[in-house]
Amino acid sequence: MANQNSTVPTTVATEPPVLSTHGMSIRFGGHVAVNNVSCEFRPGTLTAIVGPNGAGKTTYFNLISGQLTATSGSVRLYGEDITALGAAQRTRRGIGRAFQLTNLFPNLTVLENVRIAVQGKAGLGVNLLSMWSSHIELIEKAEHYLHRVGLLERRTEIAAVLPHGDKRKLEIAILLALEPDILMFDEPTAGMGVEEVPIILDLIRQIKAQGDKTILLVEHKMDVVRSLADRIIVLHNGYLVADGDPDEVMASPIVQEAYLGTGVAEHV
Repeated sequence: MANQNSTVPTTVATEPPVLSTHGMSIRFGGHVAVNNVSCEFRPGTLTAIVGPNGAGKTTYFNLISGQLTATSGSVRLYGEDITALGAAQRTRRGIGRAFQLTNLFPNLTVLENVRIAVQGKAGLGVNLLSMWSSHIELIEKAEHYLHRVGLLERRTEIAAVLPHGDKRKLEIAILLALEPDILMFDEPTAGMGVEEVPIILDLIRQIKAQGDKTILLVEHKMDVVRSLADRIIVLHNGYLVADGDPDEVMASPIVQEAYLGTGVAEHV
C-alpha cells in the first residue's frame, strides 16, 4: 500500500490558480472518502485525476462542483472561498460539470436541451414555454454548440432515443453552452464503443487547444490520460499521493504500487 505520508511532488506555479482545494476532507460515518486534499488548478491546463476504484476521485469531483459538502476544508475559485455555495451557484460562477452518467432532459429534443443552457447563461431563466421565435440569436447559438459536437443534424430528435455516445456529446454541448471557465469531465468515455471514444477525446482536445479553459478529467483509461493531460494527480484511499508531470508521476514507485499494483492494473 502507498505510504500516505509520502511527499507529494508539486507543479511549478506560473500563474495564480483558478481553482484550489485546501485540506479537503469528507467522512461517511467512519469512512474518510477524501482525506485532507490540497491542490491547485491553473488556467489553460488539463489535469487528469487517477487512482484505483474507491480512491475518492468522483467524491473529490463532487466536493469541487458542490454535489457534496465537505466535512472540513475549503474550495476557492479565483481566491474566493466558495465552500458554502451549492452546485447551482458554483455553476453560475463558472464551474461546469459533465457526469459519469448522462444528465439530460430525456423528453426534450436535442436542440431544446442545449437552448435551455443557452437561455440560462443569458440570464433568461429556464422557462420551457418561452417563445423562442423572439430569441433567434440564442437558437443560433444553441445550434452552434450542436454543430461543434456533431449533433446539428439530430437537433429535432428526442434526447432519450439517442445512442449512448450521442448522449455524451449532447451533454458536452450543454456544458459548452454554459460557457464555464472550468470544465470537469468524469469518465467521459465510460460505456462508449471503440468507434465513439475518439470523437469525445477530439472534443476535449479542441477545448484544451483554445487555451482559455481549465479542465479536470477523471479517467481510468491510461492511454486517454497520457494523450490529453498536462499533469496527473493520483488519489489512493482518499489521499493525494502524487502530483506532477504525467511521465514522472506514472513512473514513480508510489504510483506503481498504489495504482498499477496487483489487483489494480486491470482497471487502467
